[in-house]
Amino acid sequence: MGHHRGHQTAWANGNQGLIAISIPDPLEDVIPGVQWGCATEVFTPAFWKYQSAVFRAQNNTVSHSIGKTIIEEVAVCLLGGYGMPAELGLAAFYRLRDRSLLNEATTVDILQEALYEPFPFDQGQRRYRFPRQKANYLWRTMQILSSAVLPSSSRPLRDFLTGLPGIGPKTASWVVRNHLRSDEVAVLDVHVLRAGRAIGLFPPNVNLSKEYFRLEGRFLRFCTALDEPASLVDALMWDYMRRIGKASARTRMLSPT
Repeated sequence: MGHHRGHQTAWANGNQGLIAISIPDPLEDVIPGVQWGCATEVFTPAFWKYQSAVFRAQNNTVSHSIGKTIIEEVAVCLLGGYGMPAELGLAAFYRLRDRSLLNEATTVDILQEALYEPFPFDQGQRRYRFPRQKANYLWRTMQILSSAVLPSSSRPLRDFLTGLPGIGPKTASWVVRNHLRSDEVAVLDVHVLRAGRAIGLFPPNVNLSKEYFRLEGRFLRFCTALDEPASLVDALMWDYMRRIGKASARTRMLSPT
């Protein structure tokens, strides 16, 4: 990486060979109160700019969708989420999908039974949390979606989804980002919040459920200033911070007491 007065230049291998990524001076503000920092320092705005730019340079397309239909995408996001390991939420989705249970003809009891069955997890088995509640949410949501005429644009679709059982702003934003490949919403969870706090984008103590849209607005302005897609930046933050959290947990387990 080169650092000249006024900007930083970071290099990366792209599909077309070596590329130069120009990033403003470390002391310059990305948005008011948040400095770029050095691209060589982890979790600075410059670091996220670099990671996003490299990802785009090495991948022709970026897709976050997992489900093939809106019902499947809602199921992915509704079955995952807060307090649920991503791997377990995905396992629950794949089980329901592979058993052809993601349709309005499925009964809530069948959904519940499928979620009650243990899942292979980390060389053992693990139970899905709140199977009755999630089965009920999913069944009621499928009944509504099976006959609904859905908005085709990001914000109206999110507004519609937040009116469905068990779906709040984060889950609705997650569905919209994946299904529409949208950069008009952001998926703010504990991992993205942690990344935002580290650079001063978010205050130390926030109530996500009450302040979601205000924080989202700040995050979207940040991504615009980075000149990077919000859908990619939040996905990268989620992935990095989640892996750091897992590594820290393993270190604590191995440390002598």
